Amino acid sequence: MALHYGIDNTDLQILNMLMENAFTPYTEVGKKLFISPGTVHVRMNKMEKLGIVKNPQIQIDLTKLGMDVTAFIGVYLIRSDMYDKVVTQLKKIDEVLSCNYTTGNYSLFLKIVCRDTQHLREVLHDKLQKIEGISRTETLISLEESFSRQMKIKSEKGK
Repeated sequence: MALHYGIDNTDLQILNMLMENAFTPYTEVGKKLFISPGTVHVRMNKMEKLGIVKNPQIQIDLTKLGMDVTAFIGVYLIRSDMYDKVVTQLKKIDEVLSCNYTTGNYSLFLKIVCRDTQHLREVLHDKLQKIEGISRTETLISLEESFSRQMKIKSEKGK
């Protein structure tokens, strides 16, 4: 993997440290890896240009902001050629956090968050099910997220 993108073990160590805590200053990353903060910055820029690092975000505990219901929605499309059109419409719905094109029963699998079950009902009825191309949906409500994490990246040697 590392060889294909021109990244090395130091790059992987930088990524792992910043995935653990994106607020870690480059100076601290540099100290732990025995490189300069400028080197960390240059390497991060290189990985952004390669498309390895994209769209950095902070993680927010949405439940602390009143978004108490997480649901997973299996979406059945009328026809598979409607995929692009449906995804374009799904991107306009703020409650939809992720959308995956899948194999199996569902064409798409969504993760959404809502304030409560009434809000979930409104999103399903007034937004999702009105999108042209969606034939039906199946909803799974999450009772608890046990964990969520980034995958640790290992070098080819560290398999």
